[in-house]
Amino acid sequence: MAEAERKRPANEPPAEGRDPTPLAQDLPDMPLPNDPRLVVQFGLFMLALFAAIYVASDIVLPVVIAFMLKLLLQPAMRVLEKLHLPRSIAAALLLIAFLGTVFGFFAIIYVPAGDWIGRMPQMIPELGERLKVLREPIEGIRNFLNFAEEITRIDPTTTTVVVPTPVPATTPGPDQTTSAISVALVSNTAAFAAGLFTTILLLFFLLISGDTFLRRLVEILPNFKDKRQAVDISQQVERDISGYLLTITMMNAAVGIATGLVMWACGIEDPILWGAMAFLLNYVPIAGPLVGIGIIVLVGLASYEDLWQALMPAAGYLVIHLLEGEYVTPMVLARRFTLNPVLVILTLIFWYWMWGIPGAIIGVPMLAITKIVCDRVRPLAALGHFIGGERTAAPAGQAAG
Repeated sequence: MAEAERKRPANEPPAEGRDPTPLAQDLPDMPLPNDPRLVVQFGLFMLALFAAIYVASDIVLPVVIAFMLKLLLQPAMRVLEKLHLPRSIAAALLLIAFLGTVFGFFAIIYVPAGDWIGRMPQMIPELGERLKVLREPIEGIRNFLNFAEEITRIDPTTTTVVVPTPVPATTPGPDQTTSAISVALVSNTAAFAAGLFTTILLLFFLLISGDTFLRRLVEILPNFKDKRQAVDISQQVERDISGYLLTITMMNAAVGIATGLVMWACGIEDPILWGAMAFLLNYVPIAGPLVGIGIIVLVGLASYEDLWQALMPAAGYLVIHLLEGEYVTPMVLARRFTLNPVLVILTLIFWYWMWGIPGAIIGVPMLAITKIVCDRVRPLAALGHFIGGERTAAPAGQAAG
């Protein structure tokens, strides 16, 4: 019995009543590279790879998004194949349904979002007046810090202290703010359209090709063990990442519906818009909900004069995310996707710097794919173990949700 427990794989769920944290004897052998030249070469390769990805982001990003969408839509594609539909027809139907859903979603929120953007010139002065109680202490602190910095600058010839005169802060006018937002919205339209076309085209052919790349890889591998390992890794990546993306999408939809109901109950205009915003922001772990709270606070202040009434929508939104992050996400995902929460945050920061908001959205699934592959390839097992989190189910960050 003890021998059986010692040979239990580290990625197998723990037995009932046993401490889920793996012991040293439970972990498989994880060889580390002992040649310094190999480590240096690998480091240089990764630096060159990330530099190339950064420079060629206009090409690489649509390709990566297409592969992610292929993993998301693959279960539905297999269902259509079981109905004996030709691959091209099944892929076309699936792509039409997906694009129709996406464009319909944005069509619903386009008009109310435009109305709120058009009202910003009138809202900004109102928000300034209602936030005046906070502006004065902040300006006082800033002037004090400037005074403390300047007072230490002593003229060496006269030994007199130069005391600066506080300069009142200037804020851009409503017209300047609206103009800046409009320029930001339309500046990258051509690049976005080109990237969208590339993504859709590549996604269509990926859905048609199915397992073609896997079959070609299996054909060129030298022995049966490598062939079996390639099939195993591919199937696990597809199964786990598809499950992750589908589960996260359903959870985000639930968060969006709950947020819309809270905004409706609080009397905020266009609750569908704010529910859709919550749905989209929840794809970005940690940072997305924080941005959402800030936006809803501003919306509440623009809608109500009473401070407590204005903060009620943001409080409801915060409660929703606390429930989702502390209870729902660990219950659903923590047993299947245990990721180091520190690496999740670093992944968000890094891929947001590389690719902006799309990078922040797909960064965590890419980290999960990296862990799955490393866990299945023995030379990379140590890296996969490092990426993984604790096996005890709890923090939402581990589930990357």
